[in-house]
Amino acid sequence: MSVELRHLRYFIAVAEELHFSRAAERLGISQPPLSQQIRDLESTLGVRLLRRTNRRVALTAAGQVYLDAARDIVAKVDDAGDMARRAERGEIGELRVAFTRSTPLSEGFPRAIRAFREAYPAVRLELLERNTLQQLEYLLDGRQQVGLVRGTALPPTLVTHKLVDDPLVAVLRADHPLARRKRPLHMEELAEESFIVFTRAAGTGIHDQLLTMCRNAGFVPRIAQEAGESSTMIGLVAAGMGVAILPRSLRQVQVDGVAYVGIASPDAASALYVAHRRDDDSPLVKAFTKLMLKA
Repeated sequence: MSVELRHLRYFIAVAEELHFSRAAERLGISQPPLSQQIRDLESTLGVRLLRRTNRRVALTAAGQVYLDAARDIVAKVDDAGDMARRAERGEIGELRVAFTRSTPLSEGFPRAIRAFREAYPAVRLELLERNTLQQLEYLLDGRQQVGLVRGTALPPTLVTHKLVDDPLVAVLRADHPLARRKRPLHMEELAEESFIVFTRAAGTGIHDQLLTMCRNAGFVPRIAQEAGESSTMIGLVAAGMGVAILPRSLRQVQVDGVAYVGIASPDAASALYVAHRRDDDSPLVKAFTKLMLKA
């Protein structure tokens, strides 16, 4: 016979009560089965745990040592069950979330992160900065659980929820003739400009979106420079290399000599999505996604 958890619980009750009848009442069973379970436990261990007389029950030296160990085992089993239930409810665990560089500049992101940390203080929230294409790779192989990505073609194994359409703006040198415009400009007004654009490898989708916007405005953009980071593009605009088209949330990046001007075009917006694997039923993923959609 092997020692089971019930043997430990029965023994602990008898050892604490030092009385079989009271221990049986505490456990909600009758005394004869309890006595038999203790005898079975001692037989399995090959050790006398209790001294029994007509008047009293006492622990042997071995019984005292076994009591301490049994309490520790039962406590760990109970803790494990509690942790499993808390994990199922999404109260503990780890959540890996990645985001594009411009995401923290949107209003909803800081609010959602703060709300998540307040609601789930025992969860280890790991925040990672990655571009959209990197995030797709990490989502698909399980190295991250949630992604905040810019509009792009996504595989069917991922689920996405649109968070916001982040309007696109033209980034111009402050001394550009269009920089002081009080109203949005039209794309055709940029037909003669040189453009600084995202590389396709950045995975933002804005590269191809820019080409479409220019085509719809009747011209093919002259690309002067490609860059992988929005901050690099803004710096190149300040240096006079050309103009850039970026999400409006990046206006918070203050660079001397640069102006941000709205674009009067219905397709001048970059959608931000929260994404996760379709087969991921983690309550933490569901909770984080819900908070992002509310933010």
